[in-house]
Amino acid sequence: MSAARFRRRAVGVVSALVMTVCGPLTASAAAQAQPRVSADTPVTPAAVSQAKHSVVTWGASADRQGAGPADRSYRLIVRTSVGGTDMRIRLSNAFGDHPVTFASAYAGLQKQGAELVHGSNRRLSFGGAASVTVPAGKTVLSDPLPGKLAAQSNLVISLYVTGAQGPTTGHGMAMQTNYATAGDHAAEEGAAGWTDPMGSWYWLDAVDVETSATVGSVVTLGDSITDGWASTTDENRRWPDYLSRRLQAASGLTVKGVANEGISGNKVLADGAGQAALNRLQRDVLSQPGVRTVFLFEGINDIKAHSGVTVDDMIAGYQEIIDRAHAAGKCVVGATVMPFKGWYEYDAAAEAVRQGVNDWIRNSGALDAVTDFDKITRNPYDPQLILPFFDGGDHLHPNDKGMQAMADAVDLRSLTSC
Repeated sequence: MSAARFRRRAVGVVSALVMTVCGPLTASAAAQAQPRVSADTPVTPAAVSQAKHSVVTWGASADRQGAGPADRSYRLIVRTSVGGTDMRIRLSNAFGDHPVTFASAYAGLQKQGAELVHGSNRRLSFGGAASVTVPAGKTVLSDPLPGKLAAQSNLVISLYVTGAQGPTTGHGMAMQTNYATAGDHAAEEGAAGWTDPMGSWYWLDAVDVETSATVGSVVTLGDSITDGWASTTDENRRWPDYLSRRLQAASGLTVKGVANEGISGNKVLADGAGQAALNRLQRDVLSQPGVRTVFLFEGINDIKAHSGVTVDDMIAGYQEIIDRAHAAGKCVVGATVMPFKGWYEYDAAAEAVRQGVNDWIRNSGALDAVTDFDKITRNPYDPQLILPFFDGGDHLHPNDKGMQAMADAVDLRSLTSC
């Protein structure tokens, strides 16, 4: 392990312990929390192994959505990755231009559809209160919810939202059926009141749990391929989902959580479908608790847009993401850009940029590790084409089999490579 990599890993573990011992608590959190390590505890390997910290178990990139009704309930279904205790949710009004009030919020477990497991729905609080108003442009964390939350659970967050005006904040392409309805139904465990199925997540952009300070998460920063386009809805078959299942089944690894921060149509350099990766890196990735590794897999939307983006432009963008992540003490694993011949924007000029970008990703040494998605998914008889067996139908997005092959190509040890 290089000296730089050792320092970044040490920063992560020691920071978690310091926050555990010395981190400030809000009044509401202090009332609920028990001391995890006393101030007199020596900073030894044994103390580190016993320390606790918060780790993101689910995430979805926030983006600007259309105006929503002012009096509405939302039932949002998300899949956890790492398990733990004292779950918290993060509610975002990052793209709103008015305050929004969450009059009530509950967390339960899915039985089927909008129906919850009986007895699982529990009220969440915010600073000890049952409701919270979030100013425009801000986010809020709930108080920790006592009890355990298992890995690979279908967690259901139910919100009753009042006073919504103007644009809402959410994630447009969930690849998950969620539910909405007029009025306050957040406390209900039955499905009868939930009349409006929907394919987006609103307001909720992260969930974290408390677990050992030695355990961390990986955040996948990407576009529609990471977001899951062409995978099967409601089946959690995005490539980060397959990766999460691999991590849970693996022994001896300290990275167990996965947060999917892909946005369909997203670019590295320019805003459009969501803020550019450079502009959302802090909110969507580096601000998440317990992140050990950033998995960078973006670029195809910059390349195929024919906006004049060069290989050097892309390298500069990648390098800035890498430098900022390293400065925050994170590992950075990068993936090569996959083939897209047959997609309507394909041409020789764009292909030349893709090849130049992939050469840099493979050979520059700027990344802590590389996963070669291009090599795994390309057609050996025409390497500019995605393998037909993996093609979701548009020659750009992989199907479920392709998603699984991508996740299987990731060397799990590379996620703890620094």
